[in-house]
Amino acid sequence: MKSTIEKLSSNKVRIDFTVEPELFEKGMQAAYRKNVGRINVQGFRRGKAPRKVIEMMYGESIFYDDAIDNIFPEIYTEAIKEHNITPVDRPSFNLKQIGSGKELQFSVEVFVKPDVELGQYKGLEVEKHTTEVTDDDVNAEIERARERVSRYIDVEDRPVKMDDQVTLNYTGFCEGEQFEGGTAENQHLVIGSGSFIPGFEEQLVGAEIGKEVEVNVTFPEEYHAENLTGKPATFKCTVTAIQEKDIPALDDEFAKDVSEFDTLAEYKASVKLNLEKKAAERDENEFENALIEAAAENAKIDIPQAMIDDRIDERIREFSANMRYLGFDLGTYYKLTGTTEESMREQLKEGSEHDVRVRLVLEAIRDAENVEADEESVNAEIDKYASQGSGDAEKFKASLTDDDRKYFENVVRMRKTIELLKDNAAAKAE
Repeated sequence: MKSTIEKLSSNKVRIDFTVEPELFEKGMQAAYRKNVGRINVQGFRRGKAPRKVIEMMYGESIFYDDAIDNIFPEIYTEAIKEHNITPVDRPSFNLKQIGSGKELQFSVEVFVKPDVELGQYKGLEVEKHTTEVTDDDVNAEIERARERVSRYIDVEDRPVKMDDQVTLNYTGFCEGEQFEGGTAENQHLVIGSGSFIPGFEEQLVGAEIGKEVEVNVTFPEEYHAENLTGKPATFKCTVTAIQEKDIPALDDEFAKDVSEFDTLAEYKASVKLNLEKKAAERDENEFENALIEAAAENAKIDIPQAMIDDRIDERIREFSANMRYLGFDLGTYYKLTGTTEESMREQLKEGSEHDVRVRLVLEAIRDAENVEADEESVNAEIDKYASQGSGDAEKFKASLTDDDRKYFENVVRMRKTIELLKDNAAAKAE
């Protein structure tokens, strides 16, 4: 088999194939064996008719498609390796010559991983933000910790106040009639949470346990029950229990409960250190992303639609997996949100094209700079990944194939490429 390649554009090539008669004959014979059992020939039992007899009756072209299908994958793969290209779509086929005893001649056109014309990627000027962690930030984080460990305790000697949690029985009336979905017993509600219709919760402030209270509200113009939209309603409510939030005091005992530290001062210092670490990581990620965006904008690429479609498919699969984790499927999601697969694909198009562009530019920089992955870094990346799992890390590492290891090599090479951008950037402090 011989093949020659011609570049049609920055993302498309044509490969011309010439296949020797002997190889095409093997394909024809395989096509005969595949189809002989399905072809009726008078005078022969099914599956026993000689190939020559079938070809005389139906013409040898009856086997052409299957003959080509039989030999094409191997010779196409061989040509891809020989010409060092990466197809990103199915090839289109153009037959030139075919027949027993003849060379099989055909060509294919296929979109390939596109050429990337890199622009400036060294000396990029981007702002590098440095976040300052303030006392207010520390105090807010500590307040969140206090909220997490707070609890509700019963109170019986006072009426309802804002921020209380109440247990509630209620019956709703609209235009003098009870309506469906407007009745509940032992309903828990935090006053001021905004969980109920606007105005409902505020009217419960001052209510006493066991005493009926009338709450008058108007349903919003956009409400899930169309028969209630914009209408006034009255709820007859009885509070059966009141609980208030018990937030722990801000002292050394609290610090001991929520951390490994013995004093509040030590805990505060730890919180500030942790916030500074997270802030520095966010700043660094933003700086990296700004550099990558700048390098991507400076490059010229003609991205084949097939690559964008593949990325859209990948993102939909990821989204579908997340939905299944939450107990939904894509069909249910489309119904609940009034969307379709087509509209979702359209929404994902721009972001997916951006993802492909960024990846191609980083790969082009990696190759242009001959960025390699040393064994020590690859092993460290594998160890890091293995340690995150719940299984046996050593067993995981022993099970890795060459392709698995190549994946981790690519991860390291990509990270080193981003480091190269950072090392060569002209960062500007804000």
